Amino acid sequence: MVGLRFSNVIDPAEYPDFENYQDDPMARKWNLWGYIDARDGALAVERALLFEQPGFEPFIISSPDSVMRKTNTELLEAVFPDVPLRREISEHETLLGIDKARRLLGFNPEHSWRD
Repeated sequence: MVGLRFSNVIDPAEYPDFENYQDDPMARKWNLWGYIDARDGALAVERALLFEQPGFEPFIISSPDSVMRKTNTELLEAVFPDVPLRREISEHETLLGIDKARRLLGFNPEHSWRD
């Protein structure tokens, strides 16, 4: 059994709405500024259907970047100033843990609102 936890599925036609988030980091903190392009979400489903490992595996499915132009450092300082980081992160890298899906499912999201 495979469990896929999707982070705010977004149709590409909704990308212009991301402009509405830029001034208020609090508005999207509920999922750590994450999202998943619907096309990449479909890819994750396909990869999960091909997964043959017995047992149960849950996966977080998210795009590799955030919905924000502000850097992760700026966002975290503004919203979660007292929470320590446990790993290094790049400026716009997702804060959601998609490494397991990449490693076990071969999930490699291809679409970004930044393109």
